[in-house]
Amino acid sequence: MSCGCKTSGDSSHSCGTKSENGCEKVDTCGNSYKLSVFDWLSNIKNPSSTASDWVEVRFKNDRKSFYKNVNKLPLRIGNIVTVESSPGHDIGVVSLTGELVKIQMKKKKHSEEAILKVYRHANQKDIDVWQTMRNKEETIKIEARKIATSLGLEMKITDVEFQGDGSKAIFYYTAENRVDFRQLIKDYAATFRIKIDMRQIGFRQEAAKVGGIGSCGRELCCSSWLTDFRSVNTNAARYQQLSINPQKLAGQCGKLKCCLNYELDSYMDTLSHFPPSSSTLDTEKGKAFCIKIDVFKKKMWFAYTDNSMAWYDMDISDVKRYISLNKKGEKCPPLEDAKPLEINTKPVDLIQENNVDRFEKKRKPKNKKPQNRNNNLEASGKKNNTERKLEPKANGEERPKPIKKKPFKKKTNNKKDSNE
Repeated sequence: MSCGCKTSGDSSHSCGTKSENGCEKVDTCGNSYKLSVFDWLSNIKNPSSTASDWVEVRFKNDRKSFYKNVNKLPLRIGNIVTVESSPGHDIGVVSLTGELVKIQMKKKKHSEEAILKVYRHANQKDIDVWQTMRNKEETIKIEARKIATSLGLEMKITDVEFQGDGSKAIFYYTAENRVDFRQLIKDYAATFRIKIDMRQIGFRQEAAKVGGIGSCGRELCCSSWLTDFRSVNTNAARYQQLSINPQKLAGQCGKLKCCLNYELDSYMDTLSHFPPSSSTLDTEKGKAFCIKIDVFKKKMWFAYTDNSMAWYDMDISDVKRYISLNKKGEKCPPLEDAKPLEINTKPVDLIQENNVDRFEKKRKPKNKKPQNRNNNLEASGKKNNTERKLEPKANGEERPKPIKKKPFKKKTNNKKDSNE
């Protein structure tokens, strides 16, 4: 997803609407999620007389770095600049300026002693070389995969990123085990004639670079806005009462979905008011154990040890009361007595999800009054002040004669002139 230019994740992408306040199309621009930063200090005047010399520059994918504007260039968000690199130089896009850069450096623990410089605004020659090397990345990635396969290495080349001047290339790869790629680097250097830099990334980072659509129908969180990857384990699914099904809980990366952590804190807060799931109740009919917990309804299901097929739902307040009785050495009443009265209430479908014809325009029924022939005849007879005579039929019965209506004459206002 991008601003119509199909360059999501490309460091050369510029929406055309970049400003100090961020991209106007933040809902559709792929770069506005991870690579762009909202400058909330843009409308605040700097109390100090000297402005900050540090700028944040973004490159391909989610790679960013901080550079010092030693030449006092007038830099703004979206400018393409030539920056220092080792070896040579690199080309990127300015993503942040001003005092907020120092806050970002402190957040990411970037040392100000490691100073990298901004050389100049990128000229047309720099941009042409940059775009030429960028167009070669896909073909080189395919060739690099073939070389790795021929060597029998258990690794996958995920992406290739060229430096702005074309003197170095970064090969991102994923592997489950340790890989000895010394011979691979020699073959790459001999084939591509550039300096090779190998970087191993995780499967979550691979999914973020490749992108895709999740099971929710939206773009992957890791490729759209998520910047930090927290560890996810199966306990998050257990706390949310989800079935431990690897096919449903795993994302595109093959690991557990990151969204399992989104609502985990709310579940943990609610479950803190619940009795332990391992609680047992000593009732007059025997012992009962917990089978199921409903976090939303705040209920717990119990069953007797002798008859585990019959489940009884109880509110957590009743469960706590029964547990307190057991602690006192008393037996609690049977589970059947604690079952709340069920009130059959018909649910109201406010948005009419179950109606098939909810989008069709309903026609208003015409209010037709039932017409009685005899009443009409009587009414018409009274109105015209005429009596309908009966006309004999062939079989001896009589029927009313039809009323002859006078022809309608159109009234005309023929006014004569007063002179005539």
